[in-house]
Amino acid sequence: MTVTEENRLSHYERIGGAASVKAAVDVFYDKVLADPEVAGYFDHVDMAQQRRHLALMLTVVLGGPDEYPGRGLAEAHRPLRIPAAHYDIVGAHLVATLTELGVPEDVIAHVRDVLAKVQDQVVTPARPEGV
Repeated sequence: MTVTEENRLSHYERIGGAASVKAAVDVFYDKVLADPEVAGYFDHVDMAQQRRHLALMLTVVLGGPDEYPGRGLAEAHRPLRIPAAHYDIVGAHLVATLTELGVPEDVIAHVRDVLAKVQDQVVTPARPEGV
């Protein structure tokens, strides 16, 4: 049997589906919440709900079922005024988590690509000095 587009496994299926995504989200947020540079963004956040939202979003990114009911990235993140440096820290925690959990490099590369594509929806552009 030859592999066709129709019978290839999605990244989501390749890493183990919902249970693996949930495990990755848990490890990821443990890292983020332990990092003093970015933990403050979550001081008043319902983390159980936050973890569910990220699991649903990561599921979509990985080609799993689209059941994400949340706000768009820009709507959710613009009020937080997130600088690029903090976005990079959080992205590094996600990549480190996936690496530690043995996610294949091509899947991690896909996640990196998505992070690069959506950065402008999350990061607040720096103001020029003196403005």
